[in-house]
Amino acid sequence: MESAYKKINYILVNLVNEIWELEGKAIITEEFKDLTNNDMHVIEAVGPGDGINMSSIAKKLNITVGSLTTSMNHLVKKNYVSRSRSEEDRRVVLVKLTEKGIAAYHHHEDYHRQMAEAVLKRLDETELPVLLKTLDALDEFFKGYSGA
Repeated sequence: MESAYKKINYILVNLVNEIWELEGKAIITEEFKDLTNNDMHVIEAVGPGDGINMSSIAKKLNITVGSLTTSMNHLVKKNYVSRSRSEEDRRVVLVKLTEKGIAAYHHHEDYHRQMAEAVLKRLDETELPVLLKTLDALDEFFKGYSGA
């Protein structure tokens, strides 16, 4: 059991570090060189919809609205997102991806699709439920650990 623990720990720690580093290299191309990995995740949280409020984005990212505001200001200056007041409630600021932001969103989404497909093509139908159960357990751990 101890060797299984060590192997799982080693794999998880390395996966988290490698995913973060490689994702940055893969998604920050010449076209999107003015973005950081964090910027891409903010863009992902905004999504290609008709607009979303700052509180909802912050909740998705598990950060404060204040922290998000700093990131959002940079993304507005770089023309990846736009802000507008809600027609229903003028106190609410809605954030929406610009055309440039939608291109970045789809670029990031494609990287994630490639990553998932690389895993799926190596599994047969009996292995997939085990992987999903394992990933659900990790997801529960992270949500519980972060208090989300």
